[in-house]
Amino acid sequence: MENIYIYMLVALAVLAIADLVVGVSNDAVNFLNSAIGSKAVSFKTIIIVASLGVALGAMSSSGMMEVARKGIFNPGEFMFDEIMIIFTAVMITDILLLDFFNTLGLPTSTTVSIVFELLGASVCVAVLKIYSDDSQSILDLGNYINNEKAIEIILGILLSVAVAFTIGAIIQFFSRLLLSFNFQNKPSWYGALFSGIAVTSILYFILIKGVKNAAFMSEDIKSFVASSPIELLSISFVVFTLLSYLIIHFTKNNIYTIIIIIGTFALAVAFAGNDLVNFIGVPIAAYNAFTDWSISGQLATQYPMTSLADAVQTQPYLLLIAGLIMVLTLWFSSKAKAVVKTSVDLSRQDNVKERFEPNFMSRGIVRLSMLASEGFNQILPQSSKDYIEKQFEKPMVTISKNEDQPAFDLVRAAVNLMVASVLISIATSMKLPLSTTYVTFMVAMGTSLADRAWGSESAVYRVAGVLNVIGGWFLTALSAFVAAAIMALILYYGRGYALTGLLILATILLIKNYLSHRKSSKVQKEVDSLVKAESSSTQGVIVESASNISIVVKRGNKIYTSAINGLATQNYKLLKKNKKNIEKLSTEIEDLRDNIFYFIKNLEEPSVTASNFYINILGYLQDMTQSLEYISNVSYKHINNNHKKLKFSQIKELKEIDEVMEKLFNDTRTAFDNNSFEDIGIVLTEKTTILNMVTEKIQKQVERTRTEESSPKNTTLYFSLLLETKDLLKATMSLLEEYHNAHDSNVEPATLPSVEEGE
Repeated sequence: MENIYIYMLVALAVLAIADLVVGVSNDAVNFLNSAIGSKAVSFKTIIIVASLGVALGAMSSSGMMEVARKGIFNPGEFMFDEIMIIFTAVMITDILLLDFFNTLGLPTSTTVSIVFELLGASVCVAVLKIYSDDSQSILDLGNYINNEKAIEIILGILLSVAVAFTIGAIIQFFSRLLLSFNFQNKPSWYGALFSGIAVTSILYFILIKGVKNAAFMSEDIKSFVASSPIELLSISFVVFTLLSYLIIHFTKNNIYTIIIIIGTFALAVAFAGNDLVNFIGVPIAAYNAFTDWSISGQLATQYPMTSLADAVQTQPYLLLIAGLIMVLTLWFSSKAKAVVKTSVDLSRQDNVKERFEPNFMSRGIVRLSMLASEGFNQILPQSSKDYIEKQFEKPMVTISKNEDQPAFDLVRAAVNLMVASVLISIATSMKLPLSTTYVTFMVAMGTSLADRAWGSESAVYRVAGVLNVIGGWFLTALSAFVAAAIMALILYYGRGYALTGLLILATILLIKNYLSHRKSSKVQKEVDSLVKAESSSTQGVIVESASNISIVVKRGNKIYTSAINGLATQNYKLLKKNKKNIEKLSTEIEDLRDNIFYFIKNLEEPSVTASNFYINILGYLQDMTQSLEYISNVSYKHINNNHKKLKFSQIKELKEIDEVMEKLFNDTRTAFDNNSFEDIGIVLTEKTTILNMVTEKIQKQVERTRTEESSPKNTTLYFSLLLETKDLLKATMSLLEEYHNAHDSNVEPATLPSVEEGE
């Protein structure tokens, strides 16, 4: 019987390592987003600083795994075998849940997930115990569970979301009023004062939240920090303000970069020191339970786990191993980068391709906010409004869609770290259950709102994104509770066999998610994706956009052929895949159209005619994709609705058209691949022949309809395909004519100087 518990312990150890990896991938957003978003230092430097913080935090972790041991349930009410079931169910659920959120690229709280998993599994086992005992009723559930703690956690979530957002917005607003967007040109004492406040807050945060329980902290320091916070803060503020002034004045170093490095280190220390319990607390508690039971000599079903109520110090080597795994994950996890990207993009000062679609809630919130803003503006005197507008005026810079631009400036990054540090310090000193994920994310959202990053162009998308993430947090709690309860139920009745099955299932799901994430990452780097134009002359745009035309023609040819083949063979899967391919192509064309503003802004005055050419080309490309999208959609709809198959004669005619279209597309692609724009004239000579051929097929179908056709659906589909093919041909030929007429081989293509320098 003992073997099954050893098996469980080994499984828990493996799950703990996997949980550390997926947990760090998710929580990396807490301490990386500000430094990465502001590009204060290189990514490598950020990771080195974060790694040092994580290593220190892991070693300074108290090891008091209170939540896992007795925070959610009363361990004395459960027997050893029941405790092992609870812990195993929690770990399997936790790793699957966090990996699911990482794959979606959404930040969630490891604290909330572990708490609600413990709650779900323990409630499930407690209910099973109650129903197997006639002397108990469901009212006795309170003896097994700490209801107060669960309510406290939920209130902490709601409180942290609202408070962090509000405080972040207020502090950022006043920081910007003091420093403006031209903060680098302000007198030295401005930066010194800001730095004094920020560094004092962050270092106090390290002492309170990060290393307060570290073994290397003497009792005198601990007692001074605990008993004299005002004195400590005052002395620190004066010292750091003076030190910052000296650094700015004499070394000319950027003080904001130093603040961001210190803040990133502080949050990394706090994360590793305090959130480590979320990953290894349960396995360590299980190991302690096994040790106590094995020396007791009692049966597993008869040994109450009262010993878990006692505090036990975790072995330092376990913390060191955990810290090492966390550091390695930071360096190598692509999912960590995906989660950070969500937070950074939602905070971005400029426009970016929005991930989230607006919904009725985001639209409603934006409308109400605009009304409130207008009402507030009517109260303020004109002089105050003028001063605020002046401070929030952004410096003139060359507009570019370069992805390497910082998402926000150093002031906002410093405020993010400072406010998050202060809020978490206050919550820790008051022993409130605050999630570092919730606080850091909502502070970042609050500061971006106050900094006017959510303008009329992006507000509904950003608000929708925030609502999605917040909804995900509450979904975490609910799904963690339900999933852990189901896992516990399966393990309670299935024991060893169920554990083997669940571990295999977990492994399969993790591998599947990993492969899916890797595949989506590869798709984003796909060779055949479209490139935005950067040239400043018509001839430059012709040469530069040739690859785009070649790619669209290649993918369009494949989409058209797949639609015809799918109809001919009634291949539902092929048509469904084809539908996704054309949607992707349409989205990419739309992105190019969205870039027109930046393209025109970057044009030199004499080269404005290039914009007319570029706009026309994008218009024809959109016409082509719209025709392909219609052909793909009607084909898919026809087969999906199980309508009558097209007649052999109709399929034969469509195949004939497809062969001609394929030759046209291949000739076009060859001309653009080789930049042989003179050869376009040869392709254009085929225009009348192909159009006449399609018209002839339409006439044949008209005659068939009058004499032999009996299916209205088939007739409608066939006419739709032929008419849309005609439109596709016209759009393609118009595109080719535009290139043929605009190309001049005697003119050297011109590009923007900034692009050449960048290369």
